[in-house]
Amino acid sequence: MSALHGAEHGADTRAEQGPAGMSRRALLRHTAWFGSAVVLTVSGGEVSSYLAGTPAAAALAQDPNALRFAQISDSHLGFTGPANTDVTGSFSRAINQINTLGYRPDFVMHTGDLTHLSTPAQFDQVRQMLSGLRTGKVFTVPGEHDSVDDHGQKYRAMFGAGTQGDGWYSFDIKGVHVIALVNTLALEKLGHLGTDQLDFIRKDVAGRSADTPIVVFSHIPLFAMYPAWGWGTDDATQALSYLRRFSSVTCLNGHVHQLFTKTEGNVTFYSATTTAYPLPHPGVGPAPTPVTLPAGQLSAALGIREVTYQSGHHALAIRDRRLT
Repeated sequence: MSALHGAEHGADTRAEQGPAGMSRRALLRHTAWFGSAVVLTVSGGEVSSYLAGTPAAAALAQDPNALRFAQISDSHLGFTGPANTDVTGSFSRAINQINTLGYRPDFVMHTGDLTHLSTPAQFDQVRQMLSGLRTGKVFTVPGEHDSVDDHGQKYRAMFGAGTQGDGWYSFDIKGVHVIALVNTLALEKLGHLGTDQLDFIRKDVAGRSADTPIVVFSHIPLFAMYPAWGWGTDDATQALSYLRRFSSVTCLNGHVHQLFTKTEGNVTFYSATTTAYPLPHPGVGPAPTPVTLPAGQLSAALGIREVTYQSGHHALAIRDRRLT
């Protein structure tokens, strides 16, 4: 698995606005489009989401034995365009925001599209910037932009140490089992895992107790968010069938550059925002092309995610913060 060395609470002040300047009412309506038992609260520019009846992230953070990690996604280093003229600068701000959370995360996960064109120079720049994170470990999964011309070989050369197959892996930490998947290398229309990776998942969870919390990372969503734009994984149903017996499964993805939540039985899906540029909401416009926002509004569409898990609780607490 990819591990760099080096995340230690910046608050926002716009209480009535969520990501991309969305009002609290609009944000709740937008997430409700998927339907779930997920509660979202917006306060001080942050969105906190957790299953109804469980403690909020702030309370969990007081437990020294709790698992705490951060997720960043879609940094797209190398992108040039009006949607964000300085993706390196915004990625640097995201790293600094994680480093000033007020605690040291157990790990940080980047859920893909580290680069925009998968050049050696872009991968090296990402590696050097991620090494500045003050955290136990840094993990990554690739996005489709990280395998533009070589089936992810340059990505794996830089970030694939200790992984299996095309870069998938798993590990255990503080009672939680983490699975990192690669669904960006055999793209037709949708994301794809393939038989080797499906077999890895099946074997990886075999014999584990059903009360083991499972966290799954991937770049492309493992649910059918918007298949017309390729926002889904064609063989995810098979992968998830191996996880249905577990009481708590949380799937975290990137790719869509916006916050979405969906719950199906014991599985909750969370799509993350980006540190680079926003994409349109599903079906808004003909294609998911970068959105250029009015001056001063970009930071509200970018952000980082904090995740906390406390032993004995069913679900993870998730706090999404806009970029400051």
